[in-house]
Amino acid sequence: MRVDRRSFLARTMGTAATLALPAQARPAKARLVADKPMAAPPWATMQRQLIDANAAACEAFYAAYVDRRDHLKVFERWGANDGPDDAAEATNDWFLLHALGGSDRIRTLAGRFWEGHLRQFTAARTTHVPIARQGMYYREFPVQMDWQHNAEGLTSFNVMGLSTPRDARLLARTKRYADFYTGHDPQARNYDPRLRMMRSLLNGSRGPMLRQATPLDWAGDPFDPRPFHMEHGEQTYQQTLDHYAEYGDVIGDNPLNLQATTLGLNAYALGGGEAYRHWALDYLAAWAERAARNGGLLPSFVRPDGTVGEDWWKGVYGWGFSPVVPMTGMREDRNRVPRSITAFMGGVVMSGDLGFIDLWRRQTERINEAARLVDGVRSAPSMYGAQGWYGWKPGRYRTNGFEIWYMSQKAQDLELAGDDAWISFLQGRNADYPEQALAADLKRVADRVATREKDDTTPENRLADWPIDINPASVRSLVQLMTGGLHIARPPWSKSSPPQGGVPLHCRLRYFDPVARRAGIPPDVAALVHRLADSETEVTLVNLGPQARTLTVQGGAYAEHRIDAVTMNGQSMAIGRRDFTLRLEPGCGIRLVLAMTRFANRPALAFPWDR
Repeated sequence: MRVDRRSFLARTMGTAATLALPAQARPAKARLVADKPMAAPPWATMQRQLIDANAAACEAFYAAYVDRRDHLKVFERWGANDGPDDAAEATNDWFLLHALGGSDRIRTLAGRFWEGHLRQFTAARTTHVPIARQGMYYREFPVQMDWQHNAEGLTSFNVMGLSTPRDARLLARTKRYADFYTGHDPQARNYDPRLRMMRSLLNGSRGPMLRQATPLDWAGDPFDPRPFHMEHGEQTYQQTLDHYAEYGDVIGDNPLNLQATTLGLNAYALGGGEAYRHWALDYLAAWAERAARNGGLLPSFVRPDGTVGEDWWKGVYGWGFSPVVPMTGMREDRNRVPRSITAFMGGVVMSGDLGFIDLWRRQTERINEAARLVDGVRSAPSMYGAQGWYGWKPGRYRTNGFEIWYMSQKAQDLELAGDDAWISFLQGRNADYPEQALAADLKRVADRVATREKDDTTPENRLADWPIDINPASVRSLVQLMTGGLHIARPPWSKSSPPQGGVPLHCRLRYFDPVARRAGIPPDVAALVHRLADSETEVTLVNLGPQARTLTVQGGAYAEHRIDAVTMNGQSMAIGRRDFTLRLEPGCGIRLVLAMTRFANRPALAFPWDR
């Protein structure tokens, strides 16, 4: 299939299909009132309990693992296993928790930690790894690492704008980070605008690595791993080096680099200007064109001259990347290409063009066409190398199937998404799912609190990745049930999804408190999205408290969805905007059906009253 670059960009240059209605054509702001009493649903009570439990547990976690300088109390190292990107993840989901309605204290602590960890790892230096001898961060960003790890380290940063869209420092920092990759920063020549490609898999604020990488570059300075918990089980420093023995092939572009486009999305949505959106979409379109010329498969290797050849499957974390595990001597498949779907999801938000997801559907079809019998079982491949397809697994290839269905909302993609309890609930089955999901997250918070209380590690024998699995913030059920959204994080949130990091929030609805002038659902209020369809959303909103509450309901995390009409109590009211306001009387609730046009608006992070 030949892809015309314009097919991905035509609707990004100002056509009516992707623009909000002009101001003079918009209907007046609608303010609705719910005044019918509703007995408190169990899910609503549990939702508020979970928000409160998260807040208390996170504050106790901060006291245990962060010092008075707001530094993480760990043994500081450079490296892909346990370096600065892992430190940055210690407060994952805290900003997201606040944006859902969590306490202002959580946002304050998360902000303090982000600033503290920037200072901490700007000061931290290597003695052996050349690139980080003057600091692991430079200009408040990793000096040089791959975008599996860069993205994970930006998990908190990339959702800060949900709560603080008017923060001038956040906008300046987001633009600076993005310009490391747009080609506009003279100190960081990571991107070649002429060839529309990144120059290396390893890149950052000090530019790209344009030589073969060594195991030292990846593993960090020599140390004795025995006192530490090692995620991959290494027992000697030599084993940490051997883990990266086959990680040298970094020159040229890799689809993991597409995660940098999230910085372009946020820079644009925060008000940084059209250039960031244009760059992100153009870079995504370049990769879409490469996939079309490669038989529908996204290549994992773009040569330094910008071409894709018969070695399209090569590269670190590519289709054919199966390095030896030093502790076992066996090869392990580490194809990370599927992670890059999240960049194309961001492309849909920026452009309104679902062609970015069609690419992934075609790729999945192509992989399943290669299925064959393995030991009598029909199996699909997950890898490709010099000898063709390999990495056979029973059944159909479903990786990314959930994301494809979520974005397309097409019935044909539902089977690809697999058997999922949340989907069953959205389709009118599995009525107990909300309580079950909330109970699971409440238990997760309690379990992580118990783990923290039993933790006998010290900063001297604790690596930066250790606190990640003790961080109690548990928001998966809140994102699903309140917003009809995806909590794309690590570990993977669905069986068909690869682990991710640094991904923007993709959701159907967001809430704001116009009285407190902040993001998130007001106190005492709970929300449950019952149904998702291409052009409709069904949600129940309930006020559990003794006083009236007012909330603003917005279409999408970035106000990218237009709410065309609201049906309540059997009557429909035209909206035609990004949002509407609802007053909930004490002890009252309402079930609403929202007619929506998805991806109708340019993404914006400004609060409703500031637009």
